[in-house]
Amino acid sequence: MHTFLEEILFTLKEKHQDLSKLTIILPSKRAGGFLQYFLRKHADKTTFAPAIISIEEFIETLSDLKIVDTTSLIFKSYEAYLATEAFVEKEAFETYTTWINTLLNDFNEVDRYLVPPEAFFNYLGSIKTLEKWNVQDEQTELVQNYLGFWNSLFEFYTNLKQQLLSEAIGYQGLVYRQAAKNIQHYVASHGDKPHVFIGFNALNTAEQHIIQELLETGNSEIYWDADATLLDDSKHSASLFLRDYKNNWKYFQEQPFQHIRNHYSGEKKCKLIEVQKQVGQAKYVGEILSQLSEEQLEKTAVVLADENLLNPLLQSLPANITNVNITMGVALVSFPATTFFDLLLAFHTRRTDTLYYKDVLGILNHPMGSTLVSNATDLVKKIHLDNATHFTLDYLLQASEEKNKNTLELVFGNWENQSNIAISNCLQLVTILKGSFQEQLISRIVLFELHKVFEQLKVLNTTYKHLETLKTVHGLFSELIVTTTLDFQGDAYQGLQIMGILETRVLDFETVIMTSVNEGILPAGKSNASFITYDLKKQFDLPLFTEKDAVYAYHFYRLLHRSNELYFLYNTHSEGINTGEKSRFLLQLEIEKQPNHTIEQLSVTPKIHLKNKGAKQIEKTELLMERLREIAAKGFSPSALTSYIRNPIDFYFQKILRLDEADEVEETVAANTLGTIVHDSLEVLYSPLKGTLLTEENLVALKKDINAIVTQEFTKSYKSGTFTKGKNLLIFEVAKRYISNFIDFERAELRAGNTIKILRIEDTLKLEVSIPEFDFPVYVGGKVDRVDQYNDTLRIIDYKSGYVKQGDLAISDWNVLTQEYAYSKAFQVLAYASMMQHELNAKKVQAGIISFKNLGSGFLPFAVKEHSKSRTKDTTITPAEIALFTEELKKLILEICDQNKPFIEKEIE
Repeated sequence: MHTFLEEILFTLKEKHQDLSKLTIILPSKRAGGFLQYFLRKHADKTTFAPAIISIEEFIETLSDLKIVDTTSLIFKSYEAYLATEAFVEKEAFETYTTWINTLLNDFNEVDRYLVPPEAFFNYLGSIKTLEKWNVQDEQTELVQNYLGFWNSLFEFYTNLKQQLLSEAIGYQGLVYRQAAKNIQHYVASHGDKPHVFIGFNALNTAEQHIIQELLETGNSEIYWDADATLLDDSKHSASLFLRDYKNNWKYFQEQPFQHIRNHYSGEKKCKLIEVQKQVGQAKYVGEILSQLSEEQLEKTAVVLADENLLNPLLQSLPANITNVNITMGVALVSFPATTFFDLLLAFHTRRTDTLYYKDVLGILNHPMGSTLVSNATDLVKKIHLDNATHFTLDYLLQASEEKNKNTLELVFGNWENQSNIAISNCLQLVTILKGSFQEQLISRIVLFELHKVFEQLKVLNTTYKHLETLKTVHGLFSELIVTTTLDFQGDAYQGLQIMGILETRVLDFETVIMTSVNEGILPAGKSNASFITYDLKKQFDLPLFTEKDAVYAYHFYRLLHRSNELYFLYNTHSEGINTGEKSRFLLQLEIEKQPNHTIEQLSVTPKIHLKNKGAKQIEKTELLMERLREIAAKGFSPSALTSYIRNPIDFYFQKILRLDEADEVEETVAANTLGTIVHDSLEVLYSPLKGTLLTEENLVALKKDINAIVTQEFTKSYKSGTFTKGKNLLIFEVAKRYISNFIDFERAELRAGNTIKILRIEDTLKLEVSIPEFDFPVYVGGKVDRVDQYNDTLRIIDYKSGYVKQGDLAISDWNVLTQEYAYSKAFQVLAYASMMQHELNAKKVQAGIISFKNLGSGFLPFAVKEHSKSRTKDTTITPAEIALFTEELKKLILEICDQNKPFIEKEIE
C-alpha cells in the first residue's frame, strides 16, 4: 500500500520534470516532514528539493506579518482596550483577563472568515440591545454599561488591529485577513511559480480565497485526500467540505477534482472495543501492541482522541516496543516542579499575617519543598508535635537551621502582593532547585522551561506594568504552563507512532489503534466559549457546531482510507461529564457497513498482573525475641494484648518496632484526644478525694473547678491548637458536660443512699504471670482509671469517652476472650482485676466500665452469660473466674512469645 503522500509524489513526478520549481503547501509542518522523507525514500538521483511549507508559514509570508503568542496578545489587547474611548469604565487587568480570550477567539473567527467587521459588530450590538428591549425606557446604569460594551467592540477591534499592524504582528485571524488582502499583489509578483496544495479539508474563507486566486493562474494545483464512496454520498458529513468545493468553486467547473480514490470500500477489519475507564484503555492498547510484529509496528499508529491518555499509555507500552515516536509534547503542568510553583503562587494569593498549617505542610511535604528546605521533615514534625494550626514565619525560622532561613524567607515570606517580588522570588527558587538536580536530566529540563516562563512574565511585567497583583501573576502562570510543552525526542519516521487526531492529517497507517472514541470527545460537541450567537453565525456564514463536527468526521473517516486493521476503544465508565457513550462515528460505521468491512464488537477487561502477596508474616528472630523479653519484663499492658488479638501485625509494628502512627495536626480535636482530656481532668479533680468517702458537698465543690481544669488539660493535650471557636469550642463544652454529668451521676448515687469511697485514681498495677515454659519473667501491667468501694462492693473502673453497652462486657465462652477483638473491653477489665487479685479480700468484686456516652446505664460490670439463657448471672468476679482468665492470658502470652509461631496478619473487617 502506498500512502496518500506517496501517491501525490508519484503524480507530481509524472507531471513535473523539475520538482525544485514547485512550492508545496501542506496542512502542517509534520506533514511537510513526511513528504520530505518520502522524497528521499523514492529519489533515484540527487536533485534539489521543492520548497515545502505549512499553510501557516505560507500565510505569514503573504501577509508579511508574524503570528503573536497568546500571552503577549492579551497584554497588547489591553493597551488597545485602554485606548478605546467608547469604553467609559475601564476594568482592571485582572478582571479583563477573565473574558478577553473568548473575545479574541471571536475576533479570530471573524477575520479568518473575512466577515465585514463593522457590519458584524453593529449587528451583535443590536442583538444585545434587543435582549434588553423590555428595559429600554428605564435603563439602569448597569444596563447602559452593558449595552455600551457591545456597541464599543468595533472601535476596540479597530484599535487592536491598527496597533498590531504597526508592529508587523497579528493574531492568526488578522494574519489570514491580511494575506487574503495581499494575494493579488503576491500573484502579480509570484504567479509564474507553481504552487501545489495537498491534503486540505475544512478551509476558512481566507484560505479558500487565496487558493482559488492561485489556481486561476493556471499553473497551480490542489490535491484532495478524497474517497469516492464518501464523496458521492450527498449526506455524509465526512465529505461535507469537499463536496462544497467541488460543486461551488469556479475552478472545478473546468478542471478535474483531484485526487479521488476508492480505498474506503476496501477490505477492513474493525474492532469496536468497550473498556472500563481511561487506564483500562491504556492497558488494553498495550496488550494489542504486544501481539504485533516489529514489521507491523512500523506501520502502526496509536491515535489519542483524548491526549490526557498519553502518560498512562507510556506506562503501559509492552517490552516489544523498541522504537516509538510521540508527536505531541507533555504539558509542563504535569511535572512536580510545576505543581510546586502553582501551589506556591496560590498560597501567596491568599496569604495573611499568620500561616495556616495545611498550606505550609502542602509546600514542605512537596518533593520540591523538601529539596529546597533540607530540614523540612523536622519542621513538619514540630508543627505536628506542637499541634500548631496557625503561626508566623518567625515560628518556622526559630525551628530551622541557619542555612535554610534565606530559603524559608523566599518561600513563606510576605510577598506584599507585589508581582515583581513574586517573579523575582520564583526565579531565585528555580535557580536553587537547578543546583539540586544536576544529575536528573528531565528535572533540569523542566526547571529550565520554568525559568523561561518566569523570565517571560518578568519581561511582560517590565514592559506593560499590568501585573499589579499576585492573582494576575498566578493566572498567567497557570495559562503558560498549560500551553508550554516538552517535546519527546525520537525518529519521526521509524517505529510506532503515537499522535493526536490533528497530527494524523495526510498520514496513513496499515494498523490504527484509536482511544477515547466517545461522544463528547470525538466529536467534541457544542462549545459555548463564544460571544457570537447562533443566529449571528448563520447570518455571516460563520462555522456552526455541525461544521465543526464534520471536521472530526473527516479526520476519523480519512484514517480508514488506506488502513486494513482498526481498533476503536471507548470508555464505558460514566463519570462527571463523560457519559460512557460510544461515538456516533462508531454507530455510523455499523449502520453504513461496507460489504468488505468486518466489524466486531468486543467488551474487554485488560489483564492487570497483580502479585498476590497474601497475609504478611513476620518470623520471630533472636533479635525480635530479645525485644519480647524486654516487653515481658516491663509488663504487657491490656491495650497491647488486645492490639495483638485484633491484628498481630499491628502489635509487631507498635510494640516490637515502636512505630507509632505519625503525629498529625489536629485542626479539630480527635476522639482519642478528647478521651485523654476527660481522663486527665477527672484525675486532677478526684485525686484530692482519694481515701475519703464522697459527699454531696465535695462533689458540688468539684463542679466549680470544671472549667479551669478542663481548660488546663485542653492546653496540655491540644498544645498550640485553638479551642475558643468553631468545632473545637463545641468539643470543649462537650468535655465539660461529660465531667459535669458524671459528677451529677455520683451525687444521684449518694442521694439514693449509696456510699462511695475512692481507693485509687490512675494507679499503676503490675502482676507477674507464672509461665513455666519460659526462662524469663513475664509481667502484665497498666494504669487503672479508678478503684472505689461502692457500699460493700469493690469496683475496678475503666472510663470510656465512647459509647459502650452492657453486651460488650458479657461473655459465654472463655476460649473466645483472647481470639476475638469484640471481647476486648471484657478482656481489659478482667486484666485489671487479675492484677489486683492479691488485694481482693472484699466479698464482692466487680470490674467494669463507665461510658460517658451511655452514662444513663451507669456502671457496666463484666458478666458471664448463662449458656442456656441470654441473661447474665451475678456480676461478681470470683477467684474461679480470675483463674479461668489467667489461663487464657497465659495461652495468649505463650502464643506471642513462641519463637516458632510467626506474627501473621489478620484480615480486619
